[in-house]
Amino acid sequence: MVSAIIVAAGKGIRMNTRLRKQYLAVAGRPILMHTLCVFDDCKLINRIVLVIPEDDFDFCHKNILSSLKLQHEIKLVHGGQQRQDSVYNGISALEHREKTDHIVVIHDGVRPFVHPERLKACIMGARDFGACILGIPVWDTLKSVTGAGYIHTTFERDSVWLAQTPQAFQYDLIKAAHENAKQEGFKGTDDASLVERLGEKVKMINGTRSNIKITTEEDLSFARVMCGSDDFNHFFDFSSHKCLI
Repeated sequence: MVSAIIVAAGKGIRMNTRLRKQYLAVAGRPILMHTLCVFDDCKLINRIVLVIPEDDFDFCHKNILSSLKLQHEIKLVHGGQQRQDSVYNGISALEHREKTDHIVVIHDGVRPFVHPERLKACIMGARDFGACILGIPVWDTLKSVTGAGYIHTTFERDSVWLAQTPQAFQYDLIKAAHENAKQEGFKGTDDASLVERLGEKVKMINGTRSNIKITTEEDLSFARVMCGSDDFNHFFDFSSHKCLI
């Protein structure tokens, strides 16, 4: 059993637009629509939970889901105050079957460019290692800076990666990690960090540099430029998605 939780409950404040960022158009369709199609097309996934603001349920049905020919039924779950709360709501909405090998794969709704093969590799990694996430080695030099704006430390790049989603975990592991963080009032920047706090190992595998998270106006402009590139479209073809009507 593989359950996917797509998190799209953000308010999109940094985007400065009337619509939330997950509903803005890239390549002629809402960002969230493209993300849903990647997961709907994945044969390893059995069910999909979509976490969005509760006020958006009607909007999502009318403007996103009704425009797609989806193989999976989408279960809508309301988001929380922060991303971590939204993921926890998604996990809580899953019906766990103890006798099955249950993998939960968590993904940002505003990462529409995750490559299907990388999604599959992440799921298989969770089956093999218990926890697996996508990431890329850093290319630029990383600096730690003081509050006054002065460089404090330069990090060695060899062991530093940028974490992405999807992030996949055994159900019992990610549920325990979220419940532990909730009880202790800990807020992490991603789901893997919650698992790390339990002393568990998380496998990092190669993602792609194109798997960007669209959170700012600059990100949106870059995503649209990417979609206009022949090289990118050869690598990632939106038109191949079966769920697009």
